[in-house]
Amino acid sequence: MKYYTKTAEETLALAKKFAKELKGGEIIGLIGNLGAGKTLFTKGIAIKLGIKKSITSPTFVLMKIYPVNSHEQIKFLVHIDAYRIKSANDLIAIGANEHFDQPDTVTIIEWADKIKKILPKKTKFIKITIDRENRIINV
Repeated sequence: MKYYTKTAEETLALAKKFAKELKGGEIIGLIGNLGAGKTLFTKGIAIKLGIKKSITSPTFVLMKIYPVNSHEQIKFLVHIDAYRIKSANDLIAIGANEHFDQPDTVTIIEWADKIKKILPKKTKFIKITIDRENRIINV
């Protein structure tokens, strides 16, 4: 499914709509260039899950774990950024893959195309691109 958004607010709204369908156990792989809106999309999901903390890209720490208190089944949002890693083994070394099959966790990975080989087959990939007027979000 392809969606078009013109503003950050529209992108957040789309991510919130997407988050309504989450039940826990999902792995979401975000793909897109710098500035495409991967972190913005993650923010929208976090807001819908009731996370109050400011969501920033974990580029330097690689992974952030946010508790979710307002959802019946989802207890954690794991936000991973694979931009700086040299190989998928870097994420395995910090235990990122331990979160992949947890039924009470939603895992979002920015730059997921860099680590496809370690991602489970059930990973939902979302590609975000920008043209002159729109952000194009392909789910």
